[in-house]
Amino acid sequence: MAPLIKELQKYPDIFNVKICLTGQHREMLDQINVFFDVNCDYDLNLMTINQSLFDITARCLLGLKKLLEILSPDLIFVQGDTSSVTAGALAGFYKKIPIAHLEAGLRSGNKYSPFPEELNRIIASHIASYHFAPTLRAVENLKKEGITDNIYMVGNTVIDALYLGLNIIKTDNNINKFKMYFQFLDFNQKIVLVTGHRRESFGSGFEDICQAISTIAKEYQNVQFVYPMHLNPNVREPVSRILGHIKNIFLLEPLDYPFLLYIMEKCYFVLTDSGGIQEEAPALGKPVLVMRKVTERQEGIEAGTARLVGTQCDTIVSSMKELLNNNNAYTEMANSVNPYGDGTSSKKIAEILLNQNGDNF
Repeated sequence: MAPLIKELQKYPDIFNVKICLTGQHREMLDQINVFFDVNCDYDLNLMTINQSLFDITARCLLGLKKLLEILSPDLIFVQGDTSSVTAGALAGFYKKIPIAHLEAGLRSGNKYSPFPEELNRIIASHIASYHFAPTLRAVENLKKEGITDNIYMVGNTVIDALYLGLNIIKTDNNINKFKMYFQFLDFNQKIVLVTGHRRESFGSGFEDICQAISTIAKEYQNVQFVYPMHLNPNVREPVSRILGHIKNIFLLEPLDYPFLLYIMEKCYFVLTDSGGIQEEAPALGKPVLVMRKVTERQEGIEAGTARLVGTQCDTIVSSMKELLNNNNAYTEMANSVNPYGDGTSSKKIAEILLNQNGDNF
């Protein structure tokens, strides 16, 4: 959302932008807002220990009810596939306020994978009045569901955020802080960035993922693995137990966004189950091995920027070996064209809203 917020704020006489946070993942949230210089207007502060999807959805709805009664906005933007997106869309619907869905139309075709994100997107789509889709496939997915009005293919603002973030890093007089943070790495060697957090992989899935990384790390001791661990104990326990003793694997606390961008730009390839990274890494020419059985970002698979490897140990091992050993296979993925945009999505969205000619949404 940050680059879109920045773009709309360029037109203060037209757009009165108000920013509402749910307060989830506070550790990640605050540093990103500081990095992008985004100041929120309202914070629902929903985070509680061991909260469930029921808690998040119910408390978000109630918090937004009070806020919308105060603000009565003309348009509500929700982005992505989180439970707060569903709650935001429902809250707007209950108050008869139009919803604009950013990153609309992504589908895996399996309502339980990713869970609960797939159904969150579907619900938001059937409520939204404006659909800002990243790709042609996303547009087609919406039309297959009978959604035909106000669909705009604009790319994804995650790529805007990536380029904006890299520019901030590179113009930062304190660039040395990034080098100092990663001083334990030898940047003359290949670096594999690993992220993983999907609920559907908890248990045996993460056990297999960790075994695969362990196998490759022991066989390729000149390859370094950087794994910022998600805060969820279902992730941290197997990761720490299986990988914590291997010398060329570096287990880190969650990285602040600029540090994640920095190491993503420096790495050789990425092993992940993250949705956003499937879009971000190819923009930097980094192949992505996706540790999921299905993905709602099928365009990357078709374009060749990413490959589905699931969570089975043998498949992950063979896929990593191919990228490490076969230069032609690596180059083909690295040079594939990223289908998710060129960094101009926010400008396109602002122009679409400006062309409403001042009419109410």
